[in-house]
Amino acid sequence: MSRLAFVLAVVVLAGCGGEDGGRATLWITRDQGAHVILQKEVPSGLTAMQALDRVARIDTRYGGRYVQAINGVVGSLSSRRDWFYFINGYEGDRSAAEYRLRSGDVEWWDFRSWQKHIREPVVVGAFPEPFLHGYAGRRLPARVVYAGRHQRGVAERLAKLLGGRASPALPDASRMNLLVLVPATPGATPSFSAELSRGTAPGDPVSMRFRGNPALLLRSPPFGRLRYQVNR
Repeated sequence: MSRLAFVLAVVVLAGCGGEDGGRATLWITRDQGAHVILQKEVPSGLTAMQALDRVARIDTRYGGRYVQAINGVVGSLSSRRDWFYFINGYEGDRSAAEYRLRSGDVEWWDFRSWQKHIREPVVVGAFPEPFLHGYAGRRLPARVVYAGRHQRGVAERLAKLLGGRASPALPDASRMNLLVLVPATPGATPSFSAELSRGTAPGDPVSMRFRGNPALLLRSPPFGRLRYQVNR
């Protein structure tokens, strides 16, 4: 094979979304994570659309840029139910055909109503993401904020899990992702919520607030279920 032919072959393979040796995770759910349909590992290096096409039957619109149906479940403008996707807990900001998966990424497709909320910029169901892998390869520093000395030990274990630090004081959140541990109310059901603390785009700083026994967050997965928010 000539050098030119070899170079052209490499370019073609790269354009087809060749595998890079890593792995990503793909979830398909319904109703804000309440019902799990599928959980699979997929090769990283693919686009999010290519990965989805490997594990499910999909129908697309707008030149393959928009997912209309997965495994026969079809989105509907009249009923205001559609497929939405997230990467590491962040709502995608581009066509899934344009996002290329990195090793460790969590790609999550959920079919839900958008009558009340058309956007969910960030969700907790992929925890410990986005602390571990961020978005599009960009990862922010992580900080776990605890409320008292009795939480220090578990806060430090959580910080180790997230690759960050534990602190009793709330820092400037403009350049980091925060996990804030709120004291539990006796008898209350744990709650877990997330929001963008600054900015509006995937990859911007996230603030997650957990009220309850923080040791629950060390389980894999937390609470044994996927949810956008827990008792928000």
